[in-house]
Amino acid sequence: MATIRYFKGDVFHTPSDGKLEYIEEALIQVDDAGIITKVTAKTDQGYESELAKASENLQALSAGQCFLPGFVDLHVHAPQWPQAGIALDEPLNVWLDECTFPLEAKYADPAFAKAVYQDLVAQLLARGTTTVLYFATIHLEASLQLAKTCAALGQRGLVGKVVMDDPQANPAFYRDASTEEALADTERFIQEVQAIAKTAPQGVYPVVTPRFVPSCTDKGLAGLGALAEKYDVHVQTHCSEGQWEHDFVQERFGKTDTEVLQDFGLLREKAVMAHGNFISPADGARFVESGAAVAHCPISNAYFANGVIPIKRLKEQGVTIGLGTDISGGFSPNLYDNIKQAVMSSRMLEDGVDVTLPQNTRGVADSRISVIDAFSLATKGGGEALKLPVGVIKEGYAFDVQVIDTRQKENPLPDFGVFTSPEARLQKILYLATMQNIRQVWVQGKKVHEKRGE
Repeated sequence: MATIRYFKGDVFHTPSDGKLEYIEEALIQVDDAGIITKVTAKTDQGYESELAKASENLQALSAGQCFLPGFVDLHVHAPQWPQAGIALDEPLNVWLDECTFPLEAKYADPAFAKAVYQDLVAQLLARGTTTVLYFATIHLEASLQLAKTCAALGQRGLVGKVVMDDPQANPAFYRDASTEEALADTERFIQEVQAIAKTAPQGVYPVVTPRFVPSCTDKGLAGLGALAEKYDVHVQTHCSEGQWEHDFVQERFGKTDTEVLQDFGLLREKAVMAHGNFISPADGARFVESGAAVAHCPISNAYFANGVIPIKRLKEQGVTIGLGTDISGGFSPNLYDNIKQAVMSSRMLEDGVDVTLPQNTRGVADSRISVIDAFSLATKGGGEALKLPVGVIKEGYAFDVQVIDTRQKENPLPDFGVFTSPEARLQKILYLATMQNIRQVWVQGKKVHEKRGE
């Protein structure tokens, strides 16, 4: 007989884009599959009878605790975890050629991969990140190890074996041996991850992953598009990240990155394009038409994007957008930090940065987003980008949550009875919470992290 579990506590989430919903002492019913079957508000008729029925299968939060949806990170370079915080003062070509590519080449050793990936997945779970879209490396076995690690530790992982098949564009020590081998390994990777997923209730998914257009041949890009169509799997790559990539693709094809990816069958449903800083209104329309999404990586963009992405304009156009850390172009594995940076970057875009220009011409009007908007990107937006029922705490969605404790002794978040509205309470959490405040993390109804002690 199926067992229904009950969880009781305050809920903060955004079932509508950027619109906060607060449910005081919500009663959440979760089935054996880890799916939310009902959410009852304290003011709903029948709440008390439901609460009485919960009895022994009830987990109630303590005073000062609340539920937030688990975060969805749409862009992580898993092999770059050892590089986090390294060489961010350098130009992109130095950062890649002298640090990133030599590091990623080390994943020819599956034992090295296992050690790094075990730590990374655990670290992300501890920070409330329950679903992650990962780039791995060109190595088949190491990439499979990342999928196995997600399955074992209970994180919902979407993993891509990277393709870098152009011998003219990639270092000799780190590239695919041939286009044919890159495509064959990608197809085998898809099949093996789908097999791994059969024993991972939370879901583990293969992702078609050209590193970006400049690193791939036309034949490689076309072949990857065909594999995405054949297996109906997710797709990820970089798109119009910075000025160099934007210009390179334009010179090679006479088209924008978005147009090229569409031509090769890679701009499609379940496709997530990282960065997108140079996406024009015409490109935005292609995203809306295709169902593809953008992974906004605000900390990384501050280092390497050569500009600020107009998030508000793209959202108003109807583009689906989520949030990513972009480890290690972004130094922080914490989406709380990227939520804050998303707000700061949008305000800098609106106000401008060059004080030698007149104030009324310095920025881009009506560009700022709120911290609630950014929170929505990190939760609901990520779920919509991946076409998965995650990021919201309501019926039919996976029970993926963070239990936040604002009275945690190591980092208390007191309001002193002043700013006590639901929105103010959430703002304080988003700006001031640390790992110490994340008491528990649940994925698909399974507890995958718990902070011990007071």
